[in-house]
Amino acid sequence: MTLLSQYPYACRVTSLLACLAGSICFASPQESGAEIAPHVILFATSNGNVVCSVGPDGALLLGTPSSASTSAISAELSKRTHSKIRYVIIWPEDPEHTDGDAGWGRQGAFVAMQEKALERLGGHAMGAPKPLPRRLTMLGVDRPAISFSEVIAFDMNGDSIHVVHQPPGYSDADAIAHFHMANIVYLGEVFPGDGYPAIDLSHGGTIDGLLKTLAAWGFPEFRVVPARGEITTGTTVKAFSDMVKTVRERIQELIAAGKGESEVIRAHPTAPFDGTWGHGRISPDEFVHEVYVSLTAAKGVQTRH
Repeated sequence: MTLLSQYPYACRVTSLLACLAGSICFASPQESGAEIAPHVILFATSNGNVVCSVGPDGALLLGTPSSASTSAISAELSKRTHSKIRYVIIWPEDPEHTDGDAGWGRQGAFVAMQEKALERLGGHAMGAPKPLPRRLTMLGVDRPAISFSEVIAFDMNGDSIHVVHQPPGYSDADAIAHFHMANIVYLGEVFPGDGYPAIDLSHGGTIDGLLKTLAAWGFPEFRVVPARGEITTGTTVKAFSDMVKTVRERIQELIAAGKGESEVIRAHPTAPFDGTWGHGRISPDEFVHEVYVSLTAAKGVQTRH
């Protein structure tokens, strides 16, 4: 019996993913920007995508900008608005690879981050600020000076834009951004766009929280910006979510059968999907490890290797 024949549902999802694969393109870093809706620009940086509302009210940037992209993006925004107002919301990243505020604070922007992510950089603290992390000092950037807890909203450039804290998925600082008029959604690392998702176990990430966030946006009417790559639709998010759910269910079955982590990894529960999703930042085995630990930690299971 082949692995695929054991997973008829997985086969159906694999077929759907194959049909969608042609629409999942991976943009090379470019700071000139591509207009994806009136007053909405998508910038691709080496750290990831940045979605920007720009117009008469100024500019709002959302995502994970690289410090190397800031000058070019700032110059491009200056061509598109006379307003000097700049708001920047930075999504959580691995603290060892973060670019902090990416230099936007020194450009006079109001830079914010979800409070749990900012705490990891030494911000959102009572009393005197903590020393700046060495990586940020080396990059010549700062950490954001503003934090938010659950919701931060903007009414600007003809749109209503809500940034809303989510259940722990990639991490406990996850948020989504929804441009209500443009019907554009940005999900951060919950929907990476280039492969399997990361689950930052050391910072509260969980597989079930990740699936909960994805479930709300898997409808074709939504236009979705991934963490990396070109804009797609909720149909792709639904296929991605179905894939993650199938892998989760298979790993849960193996755990229930008494399999240890090394046995679960050797079973290759991602095999039907590796051709589509196995070439991103997270390898299939890394993804299986993260799901396994997330599931066993949630249920207090005594794990073995």
